[in-house]
Amino acid sequence: MIATALILLLALIGISIPVGAALGLLGLVLDPLYSMLPLSSAMGEIAWSTNNEFLLVAIPLFILLGEVLLRAGFAERMYSAMSLWLSWLPGGLMHANIGASTLFSATSGSSVATAATVATVAVPQVHKYGYKESLFLGSIAAGGTLGILIPPSINLVIYGVLTNTSVPKLYLAGVIPGLLMALAFMLTILVACLLKPSWGGKKIHGTWSERLASLVHLIPPMLIFGLVVGSIYAGLATPTEAAALGVLGAFALAAWYGRLSWAMLREVVENAMKSTAMIMLIILGASFLNFVMSATGLTDSFTGAIRNLGLSPGWMLLIVIVFYLVLGCFMETLSMMITTIHIVAPIMIALGYDPVWLGILIIILVEAALITPPVGLNLFVVHSVRKSGSMNAVIVGALPFVLAMFCMIAVLVAVPSIALWLPSAFG
Repeated sequence: MIATALILLLALIGISIPVGAALGLLGLVLDPLYSMLPLSSAMGEIAWSTNNEFLLVAIPLFILLGEVLLRAGFAERMYSAMSLWLSWLPGGLMHANIGASTLFSATSGSSVATAATVATVAVPQVHKYGYKESLFLGSIAAGGTLGILIPPSINLVIYGVLTNTSVPKLYLAGVIPGLLMALAFMLTILVACLLKPSWGGKKIHGTWSERLASLVHLIPPMLIFGLVVGSIYAGLATPTEAAALGVLGAFALAAWYGRLSWAMLREVVENAMKSTAMIMLIILGASFLNFVMSATGLTDSFTGAIRNLGLSPGWMLLIVIVFYLVLGCFMETLSMMITTIHIVAPIMIALGYDPVWLGILIIILVEAALITPPVGLNLFVVHSVRKSGSMNAVIVGALPFVLAMFCMIAVLVAVPSIALWLPSAFG
């Protein structure tokens, strides 16, 4: 059963069927093969119960929030401010890529949205200032991954729903690892450009008065972050309600800066609807597949087989890390989380691992999947914005940042308190 399911899934994805549809089709194929009852009759109930989850309402709201900030021009002004403050470092604007991604991640909740936003502003600077193209593009793709680790994160919401873990605690747990990851990316750029100074492009000089004046452009994303995350920890709003507050705040800021129009509103809503439809199709397809796997006993058999191996917690953790790194090369991140967490999380939690810490580890592993070929979504996003050249340049440029993620995983495993200190102190 396991072999059949895996082969069919890879075959469906291999013939370019969208991942959400492939997951649902796999459930429909496994149903008559291994079930005595027509499990497909439950599709309506599964679709309703899945869509009826209150926390999932945060997904379209966070997507809408990111779209408003992009279309209102806040991202471009934020990037220009970051370039003035960080471009003096070896690597120049590549540090601005990471800094802007970190700030935008604190408002968007989506890695793809973060990568697309920063790429739109940053890619034209590659040839203008003579940067090493592959490393520059890789820094954008890597910086975008921070969108699902730094709160508010859509993927952390989904992990919380699937494992019944507190989303506010997950948000707190993601802060320090997210900032450390950003620093690790910047250190990677620094080392690369110290070894090869020509990769760092031309220096961009700015006066202190220009830098101080640019700080005003950082106020909108910080206000949104304070509104969303602050309302959660002040006990004023749930994560879903906080996302709605963030959207209202973003529209208010867009109106204040004179960027709110019917044309902009239409574009924002259309793009948010497209992204939400894609994500919800994946969730619905994966929910039905999970139901079929559980009803046919595949989940229990797989879980039991793993437990019967008698491996120590350390070996199990190593297997989970390798499993996600390999699977991430072939599956889209959201579908990978939804189809595996209900199997992996109970086993790891039963072995004594903290569910909050495990969630952050899985998110970092999923981040690596965003910039590893052949299905690294951020690689495709950056390449699509670039509109010319070879995809190989983006892939090669992202590899040093994948190594930085491996180092972060090792640090998180060695020092779990990096993720657990804030939840224990303020949770």
